[in-house]
Amino acid sequence: MNETTIPAIGIERLSHGYNGKEVLHDLDLSVAAGEIFGFLGHNGAGKTTTMNILTTLVKPVSGTVSLFGEDAFADSGRARSMLGYLPENVNFYDNLTTLENLHYLARLSGLRDPKPRILQTLDYLDFTAHLDERVGSFSKGMRQRVGLAQAILHEPKILFLDEPTSGLDPSGVKQVRELVLKLNRERGMTIFMNTHLLSEVSLTCTSIGVLSAGRLVYHDSLQETLQRFPTENSLEEIYYAVGGSNGGMG
Repeated sequence: MNETTIPAIGIERLSHGYNGKEVLHDLDLSVAAGEIFGFLGHNGAGKTTTMNILTTLVKPVSGTVSLFGEDAFADSGRARSMLGYLPENVNFYDNLTTLENLHYLARLSGLRDPKPRILQTLDYLDFTAHLDERVGSFSKGMRQRVGLAQAILHEPKILFLDEPTSGLDPSGVKQVRELVLKLNRERGMTIFMNTHLLSEVSLTCTSIGVLSAGRLVYHDSLQETLQRFPTENSLEEIYYAVGGSNGGMG
């Protein structure tokens, strides 16, 4: 099997729970290399738990996770070198500058001489002008830009985004969307995105999955999804049609 046919993310019979309560049940999912995958589900569906497992922050009770064919938990350090992660709320040292924060985080990630990479990444994200400004003075959108920088400093193959546009104004949402598309198009990054903004899914994602009560109830390309539901007026109606009616989006 050559690398182009190996899924970027492979999940088989993944189950997990907390305090005797099952959160994920026999989850199977495959995300192809180069996809922008939108992961949808109501509050409590298990999206965050899935994300935490995929980024090796939580070890599942049972099942397997592979990144480009490699067991994510056999060598978590190796797995983390292949992935970047932008949480919904990024924590920084507010009294430090963009450069100081990224330098500290890059060293934690193992980059020995991170400044050239930091400058290159900030230039790519059009954020160099804020290099020496304290992060504590930044808007949510600016903090997200710094968070995205830390997530891609080491040039990961897979980028995980947890509600990347949450709390942003329309301009910030558009900027994040354009950066996601740019990273996918120009750097070939596979992107796995938890989101509740269905409008962004239609503008960004190439495939979607719907999680309901810890089970994957739908997975297909966005194009096939829209063809399958030709009478639906919006992705929100499609979401409810395939089993996402157990609560509000989140």
